[in-house]
Amino acid sequence: MKKLIWELLKDSYMPTPTKENWKLIAQRFYSLWNLPNCLGALDGKHIRIEKLPGSGSSNFNYKMYHSIVLLACSDADGFFTTIETGYTGRNSDGGIFQASTIKKWIKTGRLNIPLPSKLIDDLNDYNFPFYFVGDEAFPLTPYLLRPYPRRTLNNVKRIFNYRLSRERVTDIIKSVCILHNFIRKKEGVKYTPYEQVENTQDNIDSTMVLPIQDLVLRDRAPANEVRNYLANYFLTPRASIPWQWNYCV
Repeated sequence: MKKLIWELLKDSYMPTPTKENWKLIAQRFYSLWNLPNCLGALDGKHIRIEKLPGSGSSNFNYKMYHSIVLLACSDADGFFTTIETGYTGRNSDGGIFQASTIKKWIKTGRLNIPLPSKLIDDLNDYNFPFYFVGDEAFPLTPYLLRPYPRRTLNNVKRIFNYRLSRERVTDIIKSVCILHNFIRKKEGVKYTPYEQVENTQDNIDSTMVLPIQDLVLRDRAPANEVRNYLANYFLTPRASIPWQWNYCV
């Protein structure tokens, strides 16, 4: 029955996005969360299970229970776009991603990721890669951005971490993935944009906005350079949001 549900619904409710689909997802991320070129929020979640016969400790995780891990990506509205499951609970999110089909498909082009393009309202002529966002457990790559380490934070990095974390407010594992999408489309569940509950009543001096750094961004730019470019882009007058300055010290 479980396999039948997947086979019946996956093409309608979780098809592999086309390049145009990804671009629409990125537009929606920018509209809701002010993050350009973002394709999704990626996370791994432990699904509690009974100990499987003959599994030993392979499914026993750091939270002290047996689990399998779901690696999932959601769009700006909380719909799942791609999932991968079956990994044993003792694996880390980063290790799972490194071994995942999702990563392989990104690198080989099978996930239909669009070519790099200029960031919205960026005055520089740089083609910036489309990317996913994840937490500190994931590896930093040009197509997967994560927050800066807390031990090295300055105000530029604090703002970047805040802007990135806004994309990850959706808890992407509280329901069974394909049925979650199915029910939302059938029942028309309304999504509440984050800015409706976020404090935006701040008066910020425009002189605090800094010019973007002159970073040379090549087609295959190192991951740190990609992240640094986006961090500085967030400081420009056209890309900044007033309340981000609350996260400075």
